[in-house]
Amino acid sequence: MEHINPLFNKDYGTPHNTPPFDRIRFEDYEPAIMEALERDKAFIDRIVSNPEAPTFENTIAITTPDDMLERVTKIFFNLLSANTNDAMDELAQKLSPILTEHANNIMFNRAYFERVKAVYEKEFAAGEEAGSSQVEGVKPERKAEDMMLLRNAYEGFLRAGVALPEDQQKRLRELNMQLSLLTLQFSQNVLKDTNAYELRITDREQLAGLTETAIEAAAAAAAEKGYEGWLFTLKAPSYGPFMTYADNRELRRQMYEAKNTICCKGGELDNREIVRQIVNLRMERAQLLGYKSYADYVLVHRMAETSEHVYDLQNQLLDAYLEPARREIEEITALARRMEGEAFEMEPWDFSYYGHKLKMERYNIDSEMLRPYFELSRVSEGVFGLATRLYGITFKRNKDIPVYHPDVEAYEVIDADGSFLAVLFTDFYPREGKQGGAWMTSFKEQWIGREETAELKGDAAPMVNSRPHVSLVMNFTKPTPTKPALLTLGEVETFLHEFGHALHGMFANTRYASLSGTNVYWDFVELPSQLMENFAVEPEFLATFARHYETGEPLPQELIDRIIASRNFNVAYACVRQVSFCLLDMAYYTRTEPLTEDIVTFEREAWKAATLLPESEGACMSVQFSHIMSGGYAAGYYSYKWAEVLDADAFAVFKRAGIFDRATAQRFRDEVLSRGGTEHPSVLYERFRQGKPTIEALLIRNGIKK
Repeated sequence: MEHINPLFNKDYGTPHNTPPFDRIRFEDYEPAIMEALERDKAFIDRIVSNPEAPTFENTIAITTPDDMLERVTKIFFNLLSANTNDAMDELAQKLSPILTEHANNIMFNRAYFERVKAVYEKEFAAGEEAGSSQVEGVKPERKAEDMMLLRNAYEGFLRAGVALPEDQQKRLRELNMQLSLLTLQFSQNVLKDTNAYELRITDREQLAGLTETAIEAAAAAAAEKGYEGWLFTLKAPSYGPFMTYADNRELRRQMYEAKNTICCKGGELDNREIVRQIVNLRMERAQLLGYKSYADYVLVHRMAETSEHVYDLQNQLLDAYLEPARREIEEITALARRMEGEAFEMEPWDFSYYGHKLKMERYNIDSEMLRPYFELSRVSEGVFGLATRLYGITFKRNKDIPVYHPDVEAYEVIDADGSFLAVLFTDFYPREGKQGGAWMTSFKEQWIGREETAELKGDAAPMVNSRPHVSLVMNFTKPTPTKPALLTLGEVETFLHEFGHALHGMFANTRYASLSGTNVYWDFVELPSQLMENFAVEPEFLATFARHYETGEPLPQELIDRIIASRNFNVAYACVRQVSFCLLDMAYYTRTEPLTEDIVTFEREAWKAATLLPESEGACMSVQFSHIMSGGYAAGYYSYKWAEVLDADAFAVFKRAGIFDRATAQRFRDEVLSRGGTEHPSVLYERFRQGKPTIEALLIRNGIKK
């Protein structure tokens, strides 16, 4: 039977029209994307060639009946991160320049811009004549969401370079093309070099100190590859426990150095020159557009607004946390010397190991004690149950929804009133074709509008609230032949974090997909996710799901007490370490002159104010720092700390009302989660908070301030 490419038709015939993963073949992607490009060009041409005067409706709010390009590229690039292979990587290298050129052609289309500009000027002029309105200087009848869409369209053209002279536009095209290829190559190199390292152990004595969970997982990993003994890798569920528990200091050193020299050992996977090029090209691009630095360009559309405000936050955090962090290291070093002798010198590969020893000595608590109570299916029930308790939504697995890998599960999410809210995909375990870390993404954004059919077009088509398809992708501890997936408390926090992003996507309730869900300022996007992390150590929440996977016994109160008592163990060190990453990011992207220095030397100078431990020779973070090189966090890594101030402040509101208070949760849903990027984040947050945020709640939560 002849194969029909399922991506050509927007109606997939699947539940809720989710992607037909069971029918998509690799060879379907390229022809579908090429066809989608042609359809998109035709759509833009229709807008530009419209003989009618430009209006908001025929120029700004107009949408294609089938945004095939968005639909197909979301599938392809999401799978490129979650389930790739060599063929997918090669195709991405081929398609990225084509897609970049298409985006350039749209944003440099002067005729298109002139129509947008005409609408922009007309709407704002009309607003000024009419007087005050929801948005200053805007027509009273025009909603804030409409004006945000219009502003984004107008400023998007300007920020892309539409007003530049032709020679500068030509250079901008070149920069965009180079950056699209370099960022893709960067992330592919990180994945390949991470996968390339294996620590194979055949002598059981070398496993001393490791937990049975870690040993069993390593045995399963070795068996999977046909090896004798035990296999450890640089993926988080393998690397983290090894560095925490392994008594063999030499092997810890080997693992640490392997992890921290990813992509900086020479050869085809070395990212040092790619880092230099990415930084310099972004700087040049920003300067072409009239900004001093790339950070200046980025921060115009951020809550922080300026690099001075970013540094002000980092300095406040260093002032508060640096001395406590140094004391934490001194205490861990003192314990290590009690154990090993006064001549012992602390190295980076020792910190987690002896830090764990001190935590055990003080609080008698560690991840392994808690794992039996955090079986993944129960954790899922707990996290989903938390959403039910806060917002009234429920989750029902639907095995008829196609998935892209056997590990993936699909759920229908039902709102409190019984209506369909979203589809949620969960993808929990590491594999070779999957990037490290954890993230939330979507295969389809939410929007409200007319959904045309073969019979009904235009205004005759029914109005619909088209619901989103959201995906959670993580790298949790896998099941073993004798145990289910048992998580650490840190993994539970990661689940809650990404689930917070998912709620932001699932509760979206906006007219326009580009303003929906997580399409918000980058230093606001982490608020919903980090807010959810707070629940991880709340006894009332733990009591809803944390039961021993064999006996069914609830997590003992004494362990809960120890979790709470140990919550701020090494919190200052963790804060300063994250500030160091922020400083590195800003050092790269506040540059006004090309980067010529050695990358390792530059890195060490950039974060020296927050350096707490000696640095291993050859170690380099920049070459694997995907967030700021190939992700969306360039000149934005500070967002985590910025949002941490907000999440502590917001959770204090929940705590005052009761952590499961439905009225507080509903206000957070109505004022933040459902509103996406329709208004400035400060307006949304202060409407929820009923006031301005302060850093006080964070300092109190971390025990820095009493």
